[in-house]
Amino acid sequence: MNSRRALQTLGVIAMTTLLSSQSLAQKIVVAHRGASGYLPEHTLEAKAMAYAMGADYIEQDVVMTADDQLIVLHDITLDRTTDVADQFPGRVRDDGRFYAIDFTLAEIKQLNVSEGFRMENGEKRQSFSQRFPLGASSFRVPTLREEIELIQGLNKSTGKDIGIYPEVKSPAFHRAAGKDLSTALIEMLKAYGYTSKADKVFVQTFSFEELKIIHDEILPAAGIELNLVQLVGDEESYGWMFDETGMQTVARYADGFGPEKGLIIDRDSTRGNIIISDLVKLAHANGLQVHPYTFRLDPGQVPDYADSFEELLELFYFDADIDGAFTDFPDRVVDFLRKKK
Repeated sequence: MNSRRALQTLGVIAMTTLLSSQSLAQKIVVAHRGASGYLPEHTLEAKAMAYAMGADYIEQDVVMTADDQLIVLHDITLDRTTDVADQFPGRVRDDGRFYAIDFTLAEIKQLNVSEGFRMENGEKRQSFSQRFPLGASSFRVPTLREEIELIQGLNKSTGKDIGIYPEVKSPAFHRAAGKDLSTALIEMLKAYGYTSKADKVFVQTFSFEELKIIHDEILPAAGIELNLVQLVGDEESYGWMFDETGMQTVARYADGFGPEKGLIIDRDSTRGNIIISDLVKLAHANGLQVHPYTFRLDPGQVPDYADSFEELLELFYFDADIDGAFTDFPDRVVDFLRKKK
């Protein structure tokens, strides 16, 4: 009898270990704008580095040019990460910004890309001072086509299957300018073989209205199915999603939920009182994966409630039970998960 109980206990332990290993294997790392903690964001160099660091998915923010080309750029404007103000000073709008949609691809390809910066007293001030120095080396704005071909080419040469994670950037802005960014993106994904939910791609957007258009109109018209993600920013704009009825509505159109990480673990948490919201449980109960953003190592970016970056990851991946994380430092998150395995 004791032997039987011992075998039963061992069986339970083995099953628990198996389930834990399976759960851990499903947790992913998304390279936020590439390895953007080390190289200027959204450059092909940053994407190649993220690939080499072992990220599971690599993100692309997608905007459109004046001649309807898809480029990878976080902002709809060019002045935070390029020298557009130096090269095309006469192309500024009344609000003082330079919009990608006002430039052709050929013009944008002339620009030099750098770390993000802001202007202070007529001088460029780097947003994250410890990152790649301003003005060093040479980088360009890539097209979405170039980036897909880079990642697919590396998949072929390495035998891996690293995914992509494109965002439809400011769709209402593009539609107001007469440009259907979502359809152009979906058509390009289809052309490169992304046609089913089994393919390694998530298409994300902050716009719930655009999410519905993609799900109900654009994907059916293209004859394909892809994983869709509802991005979520502040509680004021997206709070209606934070209950059972709201999450059920999101789940009709999305496969994933991408909240700002402060919506999962409250910023008012302390080391003795970690406040975890019900968002992850609610999303999981409705069949949605949860991939919060953005995990950074820079000074001041690790919340006070965590002793270290790794403890922050522990809290999110295992205490809050997220499925994946967007990070500027994919190597550190990959190493963390490898050690857990």
